[in-house]
Amino acid sequence: MKYKIVFFILFPLSIYTQNSIESSLIKSTDFKSDKIVSVDNFGTVYYLQNNTFYKKSSVKTISYNNLQLGDVTSANAFNPLKINLFYKDFNTVIILDNRLAEIFKIDFNTIQPYKNITHISAGFDNTLWVFNQDNQQLELYNYKSGKTQARSLPIQSKILDLKSNYNSVWLLTQKSIYQYNYFGNLIKKMKNEGFSELAENNGNIVLKKDNSLYFLKKDSELTTPIEIPNLLINQFFVTNETLYIYQNQKLQQFQLKIN
Repeated sequence: MKYKIVFFILFPLSIYTQNSIESSLIKSTDFKSDKIVSVDNFGTVYYLQNNTFYKKSSVKTISYNNLQLGDVTSANAFNPLKINLFYKDFNTVIILDNRLAEIFKIDFNTIQPYKNITHISAGFDNTLWVFNQDNQQLELYNYKSGKTQARSLPIQSKILDLKSNYNSVWLLTQKSIYQYNYFGNLIKKMKNEGFSELAENNGNIVLKKDNSLYFLKKDSELTTPIEIPNLLINQFFVTNETLYIYQNQKLQQFQLKIN
């Protein structure tokens, strides 16, 4: 009878044991930058060095800087035709085209009502997802019309990260992980189990906890550890099923084996 009790206690645990996701090193490249923003499907690298934004392809390297606005807080090249650079100290966003020519400037200091922005991410068409610190709300802001098209309920937790694609946006706070659709409706809320950063690709999420990475598959609430070498993860992002890790001036590419 004792053996049967032990069996029925352990068997359910084996069902819920997380399998890990394997990764294999594809390539390691020496690369000097302060921050790598992304690598697209064609191998073009978007990065920041000495407060200048660069786009480096196999053919040429072009750059953009705006010293009057101070340091670049974040950069997003999800839409390569509408790259956005956020200058938090000046509460301003610059939109660049694919030649890194300035096509739009959004000065939130001059917008009524005033918006005190801490995080931004790309939206669809002429929109940006912005987190307004004054009202503690995530907003979908149309910079062409100057109107807020959607707004979340107030978030009562410190914001850690914000990422998006054309259909959804993910907000990582100290307490929770939120996912909203492009209408601003909340479609998922999960407890944050110690994650500090996130990356998005095709609706799937990669989360960082301490010096480890976890995979959150689209339409799932189960995070799965990713097997990677013992690296100091300064930065990470995903393009298709390729995981990029940047550390010690080396850009390493790993193929994820996702079922």
